[in-house]
Amino acid sequence: MRYVIDHDYHIHSQLSSCSNHPEQTPERILQYAREYGLKKICITDHYWDSAVEGASGWYKPQNYEHITRSLPLPQCEGVEFLFGCETELDKNLTLGIPESRFDDFSFIIIPTTHLHMEGFTIDVSDLDSHRRRAELWIERLDVVLSKDLPFHKIGIAHLVCGLFDRRSRADLTKTLDLIPTEEMERVFAKAAKVGCGIELNRDDMKHFTDDETDSILRPFRVAKRMGCKFYLGSDAHSPKIFTEPTIGAFNRAIDLLGLTEDDKFHIGK
Repeated sequence: MRYVIDHDYHIHSQLSSCSNHPEQTPERILQYAREYGLKKICITDHYWDSAVEGASGWYKPQNYEHITRSLPLPQCEGVEFLFGCETELDKNLTLGIPESRFDDFSFIIIPTTHLHMEGFTIDVSDLDSHRRRAELWIERLDVVLSKDLPFHKIGIAHLVCGLFDRRSRADLTKTLDLIPTEEMERVFAKAAKVGCGIELNRDDMKHFTDDETDSILRPFRVAKRMGCKFYLGSDAHSPKIFTEPTIGAFNRAIDLLGLTEDDKFHIGK
């Protein structure tokens, strides 16, 4: 059976500093789920816990006390609305969530490709090197998969995110092409073994051109071949993302990757 679009596990509210949209409220997010027949959604605001040293100036205000201002989340019949977060991995490979907080979230997103945060997620000396960024793609994902985490509720976000190399689209695809397939196979075999989810991000799946298809989809094709499971994330920061094109981007990914229900990641399973 073809992969069914029945969830969105990566949604920001106005509490994320990169959103700050007055209409991006839990109530509006729930309305989106009802409009498109989604059965399960998750709010995932950016988060770095105050108990973990090393927060950047941007992340520091986005602590647990801040993001829990959205609670309690509104609920309605037919939609399960989960409380999650999107934490961060810094350049020292430290996660912004302590073990003591794992049980406070239904889902925890970890991006490994946020290399736009100069000095925080990447050393300035590595900024201009395609090869070093390609190495970091593997190294950062490998480190996350080696940590003692509750992988049944961990998602690896936007692995081909434009923020991984935002100098240009040509730079992004060049960097992705430098990642050895055998290394991808190794880390995705590890991901499949621990049981985390691999995100199909709306922006990643919507914006690539036909010429970029092989570069953008190669990681996901390898992940599928190695037995990984996938979830959908709109990465919405404002209500304008809650539109038919978002569903269209999900459908594009599902069709191009040939995904079925057997390829779906289920939180907690």
